[in-house]
Amino acid sequence: MFGCGCLHWRRLPDFSRLEPESFSLPAPLPQWPQGQEFATGKINLGEIEVVEIINFEFIWGCNLSQDREKGVSFYKPVGVPDGFFSFGNYCQANDKPLRGYVLVARQVATPRSENSYNCNPNCSPALLMPLDYTLVWSTDDGSEGNLDGCGYFWLPQPPEGYKALGFVVTSKPGKPDLEEVRCVRADLTDQCDAYRLTLDTSSRYSELPFGVWKTRPHHRGMDGKGVSVGTFFCSSYWSYGEELNIACLKNLNPKLNAMPNLKQIHALIRHYGPTVFFHPDEVYLPSSVAWFFKNGALVYKRDDLVGENIDAEGSNLPGGGTNDGEYWIDLPRDNRKERVIHGNLESAKLYIHVKPALGGTFTDIVMWVFCPFNGPVTLKVGVMNIALSKIGQHVGDWEHFTLRVSNFTGELLSVYFSQHSGGEWVDATDLEFIEGNKPIVYSSKSGHASFAHPGNYMQGSSKLGIGVRNDAARSEYYVDSSNQYEIVAAKYLGDEVSEPCWLHYMREWGPTIVYDSRIELDKVINYLPLTLRYSVESVFDKFPLELYGEEGPTGPKEKNNWVGDERC
Repeated sequence: MFGCGCLHWRRLPDFSRLEPESFSLPAPLPQWPQGQEFATGKINLGEIEVVEIINFEFIWGCNLSQDREKGVSFYKPVGVPDGFFSFGNYCQANDKPLRGYVLVARQVATPRSENSYNCNPNCSPALLMPLDYTLVWSTDDGSEGNLDGCGYFWLPQPPEGYKALGFVVTSKPGKPDLEEVRCVRADLTDQCDAYRLTLDTSSRYSELPFGVWKTRPHHRGMDGKGVSVGTFFCSSYWSYGEELNIACLKNLNPKLNAMPNLKQIHALIRHYGPTVFFHPDEVYLPSSVAWFFKNGALVYKRDDLVGENIDAEGSNLPGGGTNDGEYWIDLPRDNRKERVIHGNLESAKLYIHVKPALGGTFTDIVMWVFCPFNGPVTLKVGVMNIALSKIGQHVGDWEHFTLRVSNFTGELLSVYFSQHSGGEWVDATDLEFIEGNKPIVYSSKSGHASFAHPGNYMQGSSKLGIGVRNDAARSEYYVDSSNQYEIVAAKYLGDEVSEPCWLHYMREWGPTIVYDSRIELDKVINYLPLTLRYSVESVFDKFPLELYGEEGPTGPKEKNNWVGDERC
């Protein structure tokens, strides 16, 4: 036997918990307002209709140690409706409650009209059984008596012109039944990527390493048609950059009927809208855009020494174009400047952009928060904390987080927390909730990066204890996005949502100020013991360029995630 702790993990005597704990949100879901296919449980993708399955039967588990929490378990969907077919199995690490999905599908009749999404010219079936299975890896070395409890990974072999969308796992050496899964006609599929390693045996079995990855569509974002089916990819020889031997689905239904209507969007925000907590020592708080404009914000044009007052709606801002450096916004020049820097929590609101995700099977509710000023950073060097006077500060700060909601049920799947030039998706199982199903978002002191939990997050080298501090904690300073919000964009709804004038301002929300930030950093380095100086210098060299000069950010519509997927 290959090892991998491959006995069925529920049979091992040192495991006190026999079944994986499942996860549910803290509060029941409400009855969503009615409208088209949103939260009806089924989504039409053109020639096929898909249903989300969240109930599973355990197949086999793998543990790389005696600690069950470090294992991975594989499941098959149960409760598949009559006439629907699976594409493969589901897997999940054991260190989290069981929560996931796979899609199952059936072919549906397709109308024939000039505006329809007709089937292919030969009208080949959308779904077909595989011709056979290929064994891609197993934990069995072929010895008699070692078969019980071992894992076997099978790749369906599709007919010509079709593609497999997942793998099948068995605990016995016999091939799975051909009826167990379906392959999909190639023109109804899209390329998918492996993006999150779930199981890696390379450190334990160097002779034949084997990996299991989560998958996601290659073409993502607002215009992406790729649909994740919830299966996994596995291989003993694959390397990043190679195209996978499985695919995902493609949504060929142009109507996006499963996206929420305006009433449903409001209901989702009221139900899930996070409370954003700012640090108790925060002095650079958010405000509304209108408050910023009304209190003296100015727009400047290159070569003009005098700025122009911006009206409350931003209607006199130059719209369209690109960030060409011809215009920028700055703080007022009179005695209101100091007050504006510190924001106005009473006026603050979240600006909402709603867009399709994963081919319209999910909805991304992107929540933008505006702060008139981003404060300077604090460096941590070992036990020392050094507050810098300039580095990191700039006028205007746009930060965001994103709620990803299932269009099958309206359930919250995960939240993306934007953190300076990057960020991370956090599954609902790892979120903190308040007042039912409202996640908590912690905004870091001065820099306003968002985090799922309080604490000090280092930007730099945590191993060396050197970096920029991002301190996040709960306080009396907060914004409740479930009622302090404004929907500013939802392209798929057409004219139902009017975009404010300021959203079309594509230039910077602050001036560019060049200064030799290295002088300030060198003062820090010279203050340190000689044994630390080289390490600190090497970390400083890896800091993002945004720390080395003042440059106001562009607005939400200029960010990559406005049309694309979140960076992670």
